[in-house]
Amino acid sequence: MTKLYIISPANININEFPSSLEEVLKTDLVACFQLRLKNLNDQELINISKVLKPICNKFDVPFILNDRLDLAKKIGADGVHLGEDDSSILDARKLLGPKAIIGASCYNSKHLAMKAAEQGANYVAFGAFFETKTKKAKTKAVMSLIEDWVLISDIPCVAIGGIDSKNCHELIKAGVDFIAVVGAIWNNIDSPRKAILNFKNIIV
Repeated sequence: MTKLYIISPANININEFPSSLEEVLKTDLVACFQLRLKNLNDQELINISKVLKPICNKFDVPFILNDRLDLAKKIGADGVHLGEDDSSILDARKLLGPKAIIGASCYNSKHLAMKAAEQGANYVAFGAFFETKTKKAKTKAVMSLIEDWVLISDIPCVAIGGIDSKNCHELIKAGVDFIAVVGAIWNNIDSPRKAILNFKNIIV
């Protein structure tokens, strides 16, 4: 069954976002939450993590930090998501230990995914599958990438990039384990809770 992997918006209002996150996690539809904030200093990132991680803990949802392996250990994150130019998976495993969740961005490359799997990644992420305003996509991924990966590997895969409740059906049909959603939740005209409930009949 496909599950939802929620990524934070690019900017967070610390006075408002925690309650929105709690409302989203209350739906019991979210399997994982990733904090992805690029333009904050270390202390700001630590402070926000200290507020959001307990909310994830409350709902038994893993708290994943994007890129920052050095801070993941410090804040006690459940894992880290690494891009091609970030720290290595081997370094992450050594620092965070055997129980940490380590994910790897593999863009549109089966080769990168196989390499990540060999190094011990817990999941690989492919994208972007659709147009997205969240971040400038490095690559365009095709549906056959998911179909091929499901056939050759037991390592879970995540699809990312412009995914919403209207365009995710083909990805689910292809066998993707997780669909990563950002704008569809936080930039929706509906509340984040209503936006996430749009996926309920699709993934359950």
